[in-house]
This record gives sequence, C-alpha cells and structure tokens, in this order.
Amino acid sequence: MNKRITFSEAGGGLGFITLLMVTGGMIALGFLSFLYMEHSGHHVTGMNNQIVWGLPHVFAIFMIVAASGAANIGSVGTVFGKKIYQPLGRLSVIIAIALLIGGLLVLVLDLGHADRLIVAMTHFNPKSIFTWNIALYSGFLGIMFFYLWTMMDRSKLAKSLYKPAGYIAFLWRIILTMGTGSIFGFLVSRQYYDAAIMAPLFITLSYVLGTAIYTLVLMAAYKWTGRELGDKVLNRLRYTLAIFIAAVLFFELARHLTNLYATEHHGIESYILLDGGIYTFLFWGGQIFLGSLVPMFLVWCKKLKDNRLALGVAAALAILGGVSFIYNVLIGGQSYPLVLFPNAVVESSFFDGITNSYFPSLPEMLLGIGGVGVTLLLIVIGVKVLRLLPDSLADKVTDPHHK
Repeated sequence: MNKRITFSEAGGGLGFITLLMVTGGMIALGFLSFLYMEHSGHHVTGMNNQIVWGLPHVFAIFMIVAASGAANIGSVGTVFGKKIYQPLGRLSVIIAIALLIGGLLVLVLDLGHADRLIVAMTHFNPKSIFTWNIALYSGFLGIMFFYLWTMMDRSKLAKSLYKPAGYIAFLWRIILTMGTGSIFGFLVSRQYYDAAIMAPLFITLSYVLGTAIYTLVLMAAYKWTGRELGDKVLNRLRYTLAIFIAAVLFFELARHLTNLYATEHHGIESYILLDGGIYTFLFWGGQIFLGSLVPMFLVWCKKLKDNRLALGVAAALAILGGVSFIYNVLIGGQSYPLVLFPNAVVESSFFDGITNSYFPSLPEMLLGIGGVGVTLLLIVIGVKVLRLLPDSLADKVTDPHHK
C-alpha cells in the first residue's frame, strides 16, 4: 500500500504568508507580555503566594501532554504495524516536536527569572520529579528528531533503524507523560493531587489531546494544500478519539469514587463537584459535558458518520475538555486550602483554612497564546520545507480493500 504513497512539501502563496503573519503576531504578543512580567514582577499576574502555578502553566502542561499524544499516531504505525497510520507518522512527529517546544517555552518564560533554568540544568536533585522531567523533555526532542530522520531518509541505515526508533519513541513518550502526571501524584500535601492514578490518567489524556490536535492539523493542511483526504483515515482518527475520551472518563470515575470512599478527601470532592464555583462549572460543563459526552455523541451518532464538520467540532471540544481538566487540577487543586491539621480548626493570618482566589491576567493569557503561536509557526514551516504530507490520502490509496 505505502509504495504508492509519495510525500511533498506544502505550497507557498498568500495562505502561507498569512499564516506566518498570524503566528508571528501571536508570538510577538507573547514576547511582549513576557517582557512586561519580567520587568514588573509577578505581582501584575493573578498568581500569589498561595497559587504559584497560573494560566501559563495550564498552557504549558496542555502542550507538553498533547505532544506525547501526537507522537502516538506515528507509534501506532511503527510499533503495532498498522499500515494505514504509517503515512501519518512524519506529520505526527513534527507536531509533537512543535507542541513540546511551545509548551517548554511558556514554562521557562513563566519562571520569573528564565535565566535560572541554567541552575536547574547544572544542579540535579535525583529526588525531584522536576529534575527527571528535564531529562525526559530533552530526550524526547532528541528521539523525535532521530525518529523523523529514520522516516525520511531512504538509506539502508535509516531503514534498519526505523523500527527500533519507533519502539524507543513509544516507550519514551509514555514515560514522559507518566512523569508529568506523577508531578501531581507525588504532591501528597494537596488533597486533589495525592493519587497514583494520576500517571495513567495523564497518559490517556495525552492520547485524547494528541489525536484531537493531529486531526485538526491534518484536515486543515489538506484543505489548505488542496490534497485529497479520504474518509478511511479520518474514521480511524475519529473512533480512536472517542475510545480515548471514554478511557479518560473511566479513570476520572475511578479517581473520584476512590476519593469519595476516603473521608479525608470528602472536602476537596465536595469543593470540585458541588461548591467550587468556576471549578465545578469547568468539571461538569467543560470536561464532562462539552469535552467528553458531546464529542462521543458526534463520533458515534450514525447520522453523522463521515461528517467532517462533526469530527472537527468533536476534536475541538475534546481539546476544551482537556484544558478544563488541567485547569481544574492545577488551579483548582491549589485553591483548596491545605489540610495541615485534620479534624481541627486552623485560624491564623497566613491564609490557613481559607479558599484561595485566582483570576488570570491578560499578560498570562498572552504568554500562553505566544506559546501556541510558536507551535503553529513550527508546524507551518515544517510542512512548507519538509516532505511531511502524502500527496494523497484518498481511500483508494490508504485502503487495500477499497473498490
């Protein structure tokens, strides 16, 4: 099947220039917001001494987790031998690289003193999960570039390394996402974090976000370049997305039922599920209804089969659900007061026992948008200068049983 598939760069023209201008504007806004926060200090943001991870961290974690999931598309073709996914591998790798770079850029620029990253890179604490993540992120980028080389180089050496590179990429991205989820699982001081299930939950969430973003990029790229994109490929992505959404719902159900069983977590569960205001709305409205149930309906509804608009809306809503989940875990988990002395009333002048408030500021939002702009710019340049896109993904090309 794949012998008939050829790859080529995307064309230029007004559309390409427009995309460069739009993404460049997003990056400029993000850079200006970074300079403003760096010069003025973090007091101009919504963050405070109680909530130290704000909206930029939501953007960063979202893109880092999504990067792992985007790489999954290529891994399915290499590791599991699914031939229909093999032509999709090059684009999946470049999306994964772009997402990780964009996410890490936001993360670094949100540190307050970005230059202090040098300290983290030269002084390792093996007991810190953050130290592990530095190695995981750097290794992921190196492996992805190596994996992409084995896909694109036609030499015998590259072909012989294609399978091993795919297996390494598959294992590494699972470990990377497990490390990101473990950041929250290891933080036992926060009632909403302390759970070992966070690791598999984040791994599954990465599949949802990566598949959704890849689907939207693939559809936009083929629409932009005027190439043929068959229903066979899109339906594989469609049902994969729905299955992973259902898996995330299962892990979320298990997590909340476990917390409800333990008396020590009744407070945080009531806060998130019933009395948390914006966090309760994001959980039920953003994550569960719009981000999970509606996308699964759009996918599984027989009347919407092969409907590309429904697929695009489902992918966009799945991304909304993922953002709602990360915002709830990150911000909602910090807003709930620390339980320092169980079964005791704590009163002091240091915000003990008080629910912490957080309102994202415009500079935080613009910094996150700048990171998204970097990701989109790298993808646009990638498809323009590299042979990432198959000339055709029509059903007669990708489906050996097509008549």
